[in-house]
Amino acid sequence: MSDETGWFCDSTVSDRFPAWTRGNAADVFPDPFSPLGLSLVVRQGMCTGLRDAYIAIGALDWEEYDEPRRPELWKCFGGYLYNPLSMTRVLGARMPGASPELIDRAFFDDRDEVPVYEHQDWHDSPRHEAKLGESMQWAMSATSLPHLHADKELASQLRASRPDLSTLTDSALHARARAMIPFVTQTFENAMIVSALSSLGTGALGAISEELEDPTLAIRLLAGIEVDSAAPAHAMWALGRLARQSAVVTAAFDAGAGTAVEMLTGSHDPGAADFLAQFSAFLYDHGSRGPNEYDPMAPSWEAQPQAALTAIDLMRRSDEAQAPSARASAALAERDRLIAEIRSRLGASPESAALFEAALRSAQLFLAGRERAKTNVVRVINEARIALYEYGRRLVDQGVIDQVEQVFMVTDEELDPLRADPTSFATTISKRWTQYRRLFDFEPVFVVNRRVPTVDDMARRDTNHVAAVDPGTVLRGAAGSGGWATGRARIVVDPADPAGFEPGDVLVAPQTDPAWVPLMVPAAAVVVNTGAQGSHAMIVSRELGIPCVVSVAGATDAIPDGATVTVDGTTGTVTVH
Repeated sequence: MSDETGWFCDSTVSDRFPAWTRGNAADVFPDPFSPLGLSLVVRQGMCTGLRDAYIAIGALDWEEYDEPRRPELWKCFGGYLYNPLSMTRVLGARMPGASPELIDRAFFDDRDEVPVYEHQDWHDSPRHEAKLGESMQWAMSATSLPHLHADKELASQLRASRPDLSTLTDSALHARARAMIPFVTQTFENAMIVSALSSLGTGALGAISEELEDPTLAIRLLAGIEVDSAAPAHAMWALGRLARQSAVVTAAFDAGAGTAVEMLTGSHDPGAADFLAQFSAFLYDHGSRGPNEYDPMAPSWEAQPQAALTAIDLMRRSDEAQAPSARASAALAERDRLIAEIRSRLGASPESAALFEAALRSAQLFLAGRERAKTNVVRVINEARIALYEYGRRLVDQGVIDQVEQVFMVTDEELDPLRADPTSFATTISKRWTQYRRLFDFEPVFVVNRRVPTVDDMARRDTNHVAAVDPGTVLRGAAGSGGWATGRARIVVDPADPAGFEPGDVLVAPQTDPAWVPLMVPAAAVVVNTGAQGSHAMIVSRELGIPCVVSVAGATDAIPDGATVTVDGTTGTVTVH
C-alpha cells in the first residue's frame, strides 16, 4: 500500500451517500483498478453514464448527486471499486412495488456486516415514483431495444475507422484514447438503463412460479437466451474444430497453445493458413473481450492473444457432445416445453396469462440487452486501450518503464506532463507499480459505511478464510442455470491460466466475466463464489445449457480441488462426494 491508510486513488464518502459495497462489483471489477483507467474511463465516462441513466429512468435528479458535473458513483477503497449501495437503495425506496430491502437482496446473502438502511426524508418523492412507474411500464411492454443496436453500430464504426496507430504521434495517441470517453458515457448510459430495469421481468416470472408452486420454473424459463457475451465462445468452438482438421495446426497446439500462432506463421500448409485467417477475423470481431474488461490496463484478447488460444485449445480437445449449440438446444427444448405447459395452466385466467407473456418477453429482452450493452461498452473501451498500449510500448522502448501495463500507473491529468518529460516520471511510475501489485495481497472489505477502511480492516489473501469441507457436505448457493452434472471440481482463479482444467470438469471460480466464457463451454457445470440474480455467470450458463450455481460463499476454498462434486443448478446446491 502507498501508506498506512490506503491507495493514492482512494475515495472519500459523504453523508448523502454513505454506504458502498463490493456486492455485485466482483463480476465487473474483480481486481484493483489502474489509476489511468480509474481517472479516464470510470470517473469521466462510466460515472457520467450512470448519472444520466438514473436521471433518464426517473430515479434521481441532477442536483441530488454529490458534484453532479463529475460524480464519483463508484468509490475506490484499497484500489478496489465499490458499488453505490446508498444510491441504489434510494432507487428501491422510490420504485413502485420495490423497497431498499428488496434492493439489498440483489446484492447480498445473509451477511452480518450489511448496514441497516437509513431512511431520509428526501428519499420520498411521489414525482420520482411516477416517473419510475412509467419506466417500468416501458420495460414490461417493450419489444425491442433499438438504442442498443445503434450503439453496436457505433462501436463497429469506431473499430473500422481505427487508424494505423504506429504512425500516430504520442499526442495523437492520447487524443485517440480520450476521444473514446464520450462514447463510453453514451453506451454506458444505455447499459445502465437496461440493467436497472432488467429485474422486472425475471421478478414477475419468479412470482408466477411461486403461484404455480414450482419456484424452479423461473430458472428453467430463462434458458437459451442468446447473448452477445457468449458469441466469442461459439466462434472459439468453430476454431477448435478447424484446428482438429489439420495435422499441422494440431501439432502446433500440442507443442503449446500460447505459441501456436507463432509456429504456424509462415507455414505453407493450407490448414494453417485457414486457421490463421479465421483467428485474425476472430480477434477483429471479439478481441475487445478479456478479463476485467472495464479497466483499459487489463489485456484484452487483441492485446494478448495467448489467453484466447488457450481457450481454443480446450475446445479443440472437447468432444462434440460439449458443443455449445448441442447443449443449448436441449435447454431450449425444455424451455419451450415449459412455456407451453404454463400457457395451458394459465389459459383460464386471461390476466395471469397476459402477465406471464409480458414477463417472459421482458426478461428475455432485457437480460440479452444487458449483455449486448456491456459488449458495446467494452468494444469502445478497447479502442482507448489499444491506443494506450501503443503509447506504453514506446515508453518501454525508451527505457522509461519495464512493461506496457505500467503506463497505466499515471492519471489522465498526468498524461500530458508524462509526454512532455517521460524520464521525470520513471521513479514515480516504478514506485506506484510496486504499491499497486501489493493491493492484490489484500481482500477488500465487503461494505464501507461512512468510514474509509484502512489496511488493518483488510484480510490478506494468502490466509485461507474458509476450511475445505468434508465428503458428503452440501453447499448452498443461488440457482443460476437449470440441470445437474457430476464431475471433477477444478479451482481456477485466473481464466488466462486454467492449469489442470480439462473438458468435462466442474469449473469452480471466484466470479466470472466474459473472459471466463470459453472455459464454461467445455465445463460440465459452473460454480462461483459470488453473483446475484441476472449475474453474468447465470445468463451465459443458461444460453450454453450448463448447470450453474452462484453465490456459494468461499467455494474456491471450501471445495477441494479434484473432488468429485454434483452441481444442481435448479435447486442451487453443490454436493461434495
